[in-house]
Amino acid sequence: MKPKFGGGHRRRVPIMTWCRASFAVTVVGLLCQFTTAAAPPVVMDDPEFTEPIVNVTVPAGRSVKLGCSVRNLGSYKVAWMHFEQSAILTVNSHVITRNPRITVSHDKHRTWFLHINNVQQEDRGRYMCQINTITAKTQIGYLNVVVPPSISDSLSSSDAIVREGSNVSLTCHVDGYPKPEIKWKRDDGLQININKTLTVSEWAGPTLELHRISRLDMGAYLCIATNSVPPSVSKRIKVSVDFPPMLWIPHQLVGVPLGYNVTLECYTEAHPTSLHYWTRDNGQMLHDNGKYKAVSVQGMPSYKVQMKLTIVDVSHTDYGVYKCVAKNSRGETDGTIRLYTSHPPTLAPELQRTENPSPSGIPALGPQWSTDGSNGLENGTSNEANGKDGKKDDDSVLNEITRSGQTYNKPKNSVMYNRPETTKNSSPRLIPTVSAMVLTAVIIHVFSRQNERRMM
Repeated sequence: MKPKFGGGHRRRVPIMTWCRASFAVTVVGLLCQFTTAAAPPVVMDDPEFTEPIVNVTVPAGRSVKLGCSVRNLGSYKVAWMHFEQSAILTVNSHVITRNPRITVSHDKHRTWFLHINNVQQEDRGRYMCQINTITAKTQIGYLNVVVPPSISDSLSSSDAIVREGSNVSLTCHVDGYPKPEIKWKRDDGLQININKTLTVSEWAGPTLELHRISRLDMGAYLCIATNSVPPSVSKRIKVSVDFPPMLWIPHQLVGVPLGYNVTLECYTEAHPTSLHYWTRDNGQMLHDNGKYKAVSVQGMPSYKVQMKLTIVDVSHTDYGVYKCVAKNSRGETDGTIRLYTSHPPTLAPELQRTENPSPSGIPALGPQWSTDGSNGLENGTSNEANGKDGKKDDDSVLNEITRSGQTYNKPKNSVMYNRPETTKNSSPRLIPTVSAMVLTAVIIHVFSRQNERRMM
């Protein structure tokens, strides 16, 4: 029943009048019990509110206090109600609701405080303070309960494993008030490939759809939820993309002289991580020992691996076909490299052709073996550093396997090829040939005849 309250200025109001008014059916009996007998009529001013109820915003889990200030309350009573729930919470100093989080207090009957501990989302709404005059006097304040964002793990996607070329959908279920904003980013900071034509730095919305995913899309994705209430939260979802092994062999033909070391290389890509090993053409698996040393170097991204096989002190039996093999749960593949014999670098002491003499009149030497044991050969490149006056150094190194790109190393106990007269610390000597000496004599003779003719 709608409350019927009335009041005038300075009128005589018996206390029992409030009991006969229908303030609320549920509390009439309780309030009437507060008056045991009719009191003599008194002269009083009507009560009134002195200040409005202040609207309050509070994060969930905190405590809040709403104040209702009145004067001239006299024998009238103050009640608190939750407007949206149509529930009477307190009357004077008595708590009516069964909610244990709600209490009431007052400041000498001048300000009545409604206390709500551990505020929850359901506490949000309008709160009414009412005085039980004949015509009820009311005022309303608003309690806004804000909730920081939270991600539900049970309703959100977990780490995913998908095959390359398939689609994947990632979902992030977020709660909070105001409604949180959701965006997706890659943990490594790279772009997100939504499909073959759309690439973005971040994606907004609770769901991230990736179409025809590739190994380049493998990694961790972050779901980030924010609203006006700190702190922001995030969830890390790892996406693994499975695919069978693939091989890339930069050089399938490798030449190396007898007695040298050589390193063969294969590059693989596979996920999950593949098993790597080397075999000979007869299927025999090669194990680390004094002859062979196999190494696998993980690259970036982690599904890339470089396979290396070093063969020490190459002999005749080491020539032939080698296989690098990679296998995982998705498949298996192999590649072949043929090792063949080649001639070692040689020192060429012969003079260059006379059509291109050096400025000094003595023909320059061609490419020679480095006598100081430098890594010009070991790193598979020629020593072409320019000497003085912009000319190339005479001590350049020949390398027969630069065409293949593979490297081989001269063993410590190896000997110099085709240079029996050269020692480690000696320098090549220049020995003019007979033809060069004859040519020089002819040139001198020609110049002499020309000078005689001029003098005549």
